[in-house]
Amino acid sequence: MCPNGVEFKTLGEVCEMKRGSTITANQAEDGDIPVIAGGQKPAYFHNQSNREGKNITVAGSGAYAGYVAYWEQPIFVSDAFTVTPKEAFHDIKFVYYFLTNIQDKIYHTKKGSGVPHVHPSSIADFEIPLPPLEIQKKIVECLDKFSALAAELQAELQMRRKQYEYYRTQLLTPHSDCNSADKTDDAQWEWKTLGEICENCYAGATPSTSRKDFWENGTIPWMSSGEVHQGHVTSVEKYITELGFQNSSTKWVPEDSVVIALAGQGKTRGCVALTKIRLCTNQSLCALIPKKDLILPEYLYQYLKTQYMQLRNVSAGDGTRGGLNLKMIREFPIAYPSIKEQIRIVELLDKFDKLTTSLEEGIPAEQIRQQRRYEYYRDLLLTFDRKAV
Repeated sequence: MCPNGVEFKTLGEVCEMKRGSTITANQAEDGDIPVIAGGQKPAYFHNQSNREGKNITVAGSGAYAGYVAYWEQPIFVSDAFTVTPKEAFHDIKFVYYFLTNIQDKIYHTKKGSGVPHVHPSSIADFEIPLPPLEIQKKIVECLDKFSALAAELQAELQMRRKQYEYYRTQLLTPHSDCNSADKTDDAQWEWKTLGEICENCYAGATPSTSRKDFWENGTIPWMSSGEVHQGHVTSVEKYITELGFQNSSTKWVPEDSVVIALAGQGKTRGCVALTKIRLCTNQSLCALIPKKDLILPEYLYQYLKTQYMQLRNVSAGDGTRGGLNLKMIREFPIAYPSIKEQIRIVELLDKFDKLTTSLEEGIPAEQIRQQRRYEYYRDLLLTFDRKAV
């Protein structure tokens, strides 16, 4: 629609770039106005705004310095700056989509050896194509449809996750034969403690970090408590040497063991994971080696995921600083049906899991495909020849 090319101008020529105002979390008052700082999401909320609706923001500092976002509602811009077209014939959403199309280029303007920063001057000289306003609006309309579809997929994914959590709880809740899902005698449930249904229960340890020969060129996988959030642990960040292993009290954890975080920052305590490789752990992780004739590792993992709050409640302290210990873990009760029923439950949960987390199947896979389509057409729609002078 622009066969003869379009005019190009710098962002500094066609847009006003305005820094935000300093505010801290302690200064913020209770409200619903997003405070935009250096992250991808609002840092917190306030009861006042310093920008009205329809704003492009660029994060000013931190790991996500340069991140571009668009806000329809009023916002409070803090550690960020806004990009606003100076003229009415520049559609703000067109400018926003253009900036997201060069997001990596903006990231590469980060400066600072400590905390990286992106300043308005960093992007002011970037050139932007300026097709006629009606063309800008058609491009925005097309890209908005892609964004709407992405939002629908995200909403569907959130709904599926809620369904998954609901049915997981239902499937793992003890019930009598007459109330069993398949009306068979295979659904009889028993109660035992973790100490009774596991062959062993032990914590790991951390080799001295001051000894380089305990860590450099290590080949033994060593799991930290933060890695419990992986769910199924197929890899770790750190490895220790054989010397480091021998000079600490850490122990080998077999494949298909369940690990529970005894302590950790934030919400880590009480989280569980299932090891899919042989490894060792730090002292903040407890390894459970299930008796497989009584309980399947995957079933134990799924069951303990539903017990997150209960595990935190039995831990020592005030609920935020306390920790679990091996005695608490061994005495923690667990309900389980027959192996046949466990297999059925695990298979059902695996199907749900694929619908909500699989990158090859279900909604996440469709989200990836949709994002690739969006980026492909966004690049095409925002690429113009330069008009001959």
